[in-house]
Amino acid sequence: MQTTSDSSGLIPVETALEALLSQAIAIIETETVDLNKALGRVLAQDIQSQIDVPPFNASAMDGYAINSADIGCDTPLAISQRIAAGQQPTAALAQGSVARIFTGAPLPEGADSVVMQEACSVTDDLVTLPAEIKIGQFVRLKGNHVRRGAVILKKGTKLGPAEIGLAASTGINNISVHRRLKVALLTTGDELIKPGLPLQPGQIYNANQYLLANMLTTLNCEVTSFGPVSDDAAAIKAALKQAAQCCDAIISSGGVSVGEEDHVKAVVEDLGKLDLWRIRIKPGKPLAFGNVLAKPFIGLPGNPVSSFVTFCLFARPFILKSQGLTKTTAKSFPVLADFEQSKPDSRREYKRVSLLTNEAGEMMARPYGSQDSATLMSTSNSDGLLCVPEGVTFERGEILSFMPYSELLG
Repeated sequence: MQTTSDSSGLIPVETALEALLSQAIAIIETETVDLNKALGRVLAQDIQSQIDVPPFNASAMDGYAINSADIGCDTPLAISQRIAAGQQPTAALAQGSVARIFTGAPLPEGADSVVMQEACSVTDDLVTLPAEIKIGQFVRLKGNHVRRGAVILKKGTKLGPAEIGLAASTGINNISVHRRLKVALLTTGDELIKPGLPLQPGQIYNANQYLLANMLTTLNCEVTSFGPVSDDAAAIKAALKQAAQCCDAIISSGGVSVGEEDHVKAVVEDLGKLDLWRIRIKPGKPLAFGNVLAKPFIGLPGNPVSSFVTFCLFARPFILKSQGLTKTTAKSFPVLADFEQSKPDSRREYKRVSLLTNEAGEMMARPYGSQDSATLMSTSNSDGLLCVPEGVTFERGEILSFMPYSELLG
């Protein structure tokens, strides 16, 4: 891979993202919710286990609980009791006997090992043990997984099914979480109409409204939609004022480029401040960031793919940090490029790509169809974004960084 210099004056991606995140302040208001309503929420405080897990020495197999003193015994041993999951042993295990035991059941006092049933020979009520037994085998010791009082989930963790299950396994049913982030969504453009209505000449359907609202909902935000707002400075100003009064952050699409009908940038500067504008990225150069009446504002480009890509790369981590999350960076993975680039681009490009496997079993990324910033088909039918650094040329088979949508959309 070869690199060339650039003097475009556009803001580098890392600089822009660092500036956004430096101004993302986590909401401090919290609420207590039941575990059944905790999916996708962000922990407001550490969670400590209320119990040892397991809470007792338990069998990890269906089989026979034994006392290790009986290992190597050639004489069949009597079955002195039967213990199923949820039952208590009827007595301590006497040496010279075994207890029939099932997965998850507590070991009786005196037992320290479990032999799986397939390894034993059983005749009537007598069990012959195998020749080789390891002391302590197939026993889940009390507190071996989690100790009482241990921190099992840290503040700032996003709660998924596994985290909720972990909390439940330690006896916790209510947890403190940050309240949901309230986001105002503005779509702008005289040409936009609601899907379902007949198109008139010059009109298009307002895809960005549905695209961005659902991306915000996926991030567990409370979304208030404004729009479509006409390409009129007064209308945009009124909508932004209303948005700033009811929400924690504002996201818009359209109106931030350099056209005569692009009024959003000027209105934001009138009502607040614009800190960033024009990023060294493709698609999505007109991305803007600032504040409206002291509320954070992110202005996304109007082209649907540009809006999609810049939301994933900039709005998403800003929102996650504002929600109180400690991890905001999407994971990326090295893949091989199934194409070449002979001419360098002055902007960093995020290509929509599909993954395939070559003859050697290596993962390769192939650009999906048209990379036009207005073609949403390329986001729906591809697997993720491939980062092509600015100012480089490369041959097919070069290693590039790939971000799957599973990382970017949740």
